[in-house]
Amino acid sequence: MSDKYTTARITVGGEHFEILVKPDLALDYKMGRKISIPQILAIEEIYSDASKGSRASSEKLQKTFGTTEPIKIAEEIMKHGELQLTTTQRRQLIEEKRRSIISFISKNCIDPRTGAPHPPIRIEQALSQVKVSIDPFKSAEEQSKEIIDMLKPIIPIKMEQMRIAVKLPAQHVAKAYGALKSFGTIIREEWSPDGSWIGTVEMPAGLYGPFIEKMGKLTQGTVQANILK
Repeated sequence: MSDKYTTARITVGGEHFEILVKPDLALDYKMGRKISIPQILAIEEIYSDASKGSRASSEKLQKTFGTTEPIKIAEEIMKHGELQLTTTQRRQLIEEKRRSIISFISKNCIDPRTGAPHPPIRIEQALSQVKVSIDPFKSAEEQSKEIIDMLKPIIPIKMEQMRIAVKLPAQHVAKAYGALKSFGTIIREEWSPDGSWIGTVEMPAGLYGPFIEKMGKLTQGTVQANILK
């Protein structure tokens, strides 16, 4: 892919749609910066296959998005679709995320033999010995849980655990349950007559803040969570 442009893509109902975008501006948008869609687009066209220059038909656009306006459709693709990173972007983002993961693990984990934290250089050396796929868009805190487990055969490492009593309202369970499981281990769960989910989750103490933030977003602030003694 050219350094001058890349693609953002989405698949809806089996139909594939792509737009050509300016890499740096598109990435800034995905990272939360306020940038207008016209600034991001390399060309105001919606494609079914941008590499072949195949434009999506007006009929499919109308059926899928309820409009044929390129800017409105491009906004949907940028908000909900996948941005194809350039090689340079991906390399830089993964390296930045890798450093964040190392920092998080160093601050939140200890050597159980001594009770002292592992210095970042030791974490970095151990990390180089395991095959780990780092997601540039997923938070360092969320990825650290799995990585810590991968490091245990390499170095003695332990993160303080905590237990959280959680209640998910019925209307948000489907969206939040999968994310909840990614933070820790469910050690008790039950369903209330009203369809809400109640359970106890054990997780590394360092993940509590990101967990509350994630659950808050997925439940529109209606999650109930309490630390158990």
